Amino acid sequence: MTASPGNADMAAAPTGTLLLSGLGGDARSRTLADRAFAALHEAIVIGRLQPGRRLPIEELASALDISPMPVREALRRLDSVGLVEHVPHRGAWVTRLSVADVAEIYEVRLSLEPLAVRHAAVRLSPEDGAQARAAFDALTRVARRSTERTWPAHTDFHFALYRAARSRWLMRLILPLWESAERYRMATWPKGRLDIRQAEHGAILDAVLAREADTAAALMHQHLATTANELAARLGEGDLFPLEHGRPGQR
Repeated sequence: MTASPGNADMAAAPTGTLLLSGLGGDARSRTLADRAFAALHEAIVIGRLQPGRRLPIEELASALDISPMPVREALRRLDSVGLVEHVPHRGAWVTRLSVADVAEIYEVRLSLEPLAVRHAAVRLSPEDGAQARAAFDALTRVARRSTERTWPAHTDFHFALYRAARSRWLMRLILPLWESAERYRMATWPKGRLDIRQAEHGAILDAVLAREADTAAALMHQHLATTANELAARLGEGDLFPLEHGRPGQR
């Protein structure tokens, strides 16, 4: 668990309606708690609600135009996925970023995502392959500049591969870890270009399409370890994981 914010954080500026406007998706198919969870979750992941920011229930309820009860439930759910920290009698705030958290997130990701592409290489259908190739091409088109389309395209590419694994449990486990990692990427690498990583993505895709399961898994492991080390460096720490064969994607 990360350290509690200091007094300055607890006295942060109120959570205005502007920060939460346009978030939460289609409210018609959601309960109020679901809508509050979706809006707050997105605001935290994309960085509108910054790490260490206090989350007063009454202000959030006003910003979302709902009662405090569903906001309270949403904060409990966000606490359970590690995006919010709650201390009794003090309130809730957005979980701070830390190298220790990056290490934990990526330690688990390094177990799950190489396994997913290993399965994908074995179970891939022609439709899966076409979708993964289309997602890679879409990412290539936006990788050189950081726009609102860049990171969603990056997510679409990875999950085109993970869905091909045909494992509901892998998807359930990977998704919250991905979202937690996304928060670090947004906060520490807001204008980062992805074109310098496209060789890695291309090598992983080629291995999956060639049904080279061991190669795909090894490349994904290296890809994730490289990202974890870069995030740690941006947070002022050294490498978290060894890179056994140099930077992935290098031939």
